Amino acid sequence: MELLQMPELMGLSLLLGLLALMATAAVARGWLRAEQETCGRSAGQRANGFPPDKSLRSKKQKQHQRIHKEKPQQHNFTHRLLAATLKSHSGNISCMDFSSNGKYLATCADDRTVRIWSTKDFLQREHRSMRANVELDHAVLVRFSPDCRAFIVWLANGDTLRVFKMTKREDGGYTFTATPEDFPKKHKAAIVSIGIADTGKFIMTASSDTTVLIWNLKGQVLSTINTNQMHNTCAAISPCSRFVASCGFTPDVKVWEVCFGKKGDFQEVVRAFELKGHSAAVHFFAFSSDCRRMASVSKDGTWKLWDTDVEYKKQDPYLLRTGRFEEASTVPCRLALSPDAQVLALASGSSIHLYNTRRGEKEECFEQVHGECISDLSFDVTGRLLASCGDRAVRLFHNTPGYRAVVEEMQGLLKRSSSESTRQRLQQQLTQAQEALKSLGALRK
Repeated sequence: MELLQMPELMGLSLLLGLLALMATAAVARGWLRAEQETCGRSAGQRANGFPPDKSLRSKKQKQHQRIHKEKPQQHNFTHRLLAATLKSHSGNISCMDFSSNGKYLATCADDRTVRIWSTKDFLQREHRSMRANVELDHAVLVRFSPDCRAFIVWLANGDTLRVFKMTKREDGGYTFTATPEDFPKKHKAAIVSIGIADTGKFIMTASSDTTVLIWNLKGQVLSTINTNQMHNTCAAISPCSRFVASCGFTPDVKVWEVCFGKKGDFQEVVRAFELKGHSAAVHFFAFSSDCRRMASVSKDGTWKLWDTDVEYKKQDPYLLRTGRFEEASTVPCRLALSPDAQVLALASGSSIHLYNTRRGEKEECFEQVHGECISDLSFDVTGRLLASCGDRAVRLFHNTPGYRAVVEEMQGLLKRSSSESTRQRLQQQLTQAQEALKSLGALRK
């Protein structure tokens, strides 16, 4: 019986195997057609400007998303004297500059943009800014023109200056247009400082070797200065546009006069004077707004305030005050001097220290202000606010030592004043400063 059923069983097994093979082939053909249709649909979507199906995102896209999500968070900082935090840049801010009319603040970052902020919004909840794109490069330094209708930037990759013109629109905003040609490349080392004279007669650029160049506004070099300081760390034009100064490896600040004729034609650059007194390299220096004072900070662990209101051909500047700042002996520091020279701000790492220059005392200290080392430090043109940058934000602080200095000065002048009209004016300034300190909870009894 079993022998008679064996052929039938073998035939049945072969039939079942053949059916299974045909079913598998059909499923495979169906899957292939579906895959081809899906790929074709995705390609068609891309060709017509539509995004591909979300389910077909590549591994590279998903990996990019993960990296994007893992970007470091913005550094958080709070303080009772923090007036505002400006946030719009997506990259680290390297430089900033207040316009001479006090209306704007320019900031540049490695996100290929320059932002122009309205200073009247600083104490408001919303902070408006306008964006100028730096094509195919990014700016590391920025400076406003004296008429506030243009600004210049130093290009990180191009190693040269680019000029942007600001054209006001009907809606009140601005259009930013780069000039057709950048300045020619002249520096052989990394740039450390740029500036525009308030007279609009010349531009200054300084590199980290020993070179300072004086340019006209058309991009022609008028003079080359060799500072003989081993290397430059800082250079600046005085607010009066008469002088150019630099500091570096040597323990002094060297100052030159840029001379023009009566008709406005460039003549020469001559050595003017030096600030001598430090015993080690000078990190940084600054002028007061009237050029009657200068301040410097050195690797010797001190800062100094100088009286530069002298006839330099007959006498040297006077040293008015020396203060201790030990951090300067170990790390590079930045310095900002208030317009009236009453307050000195020193930045080391990510911290800021404010000193009263009359007494040499430290009055305020802000720790870990930014997530990176502070890259720039500046008082606004009124001296009421101090600005700093070092990551993707600008921090603005109330200058309480400045208000206290005004209170101290007005009280002294009131005791010596005999004119009633003068006393009323002094009393008004005194009251305003005291009210500002009271509102900030910084009034000292």
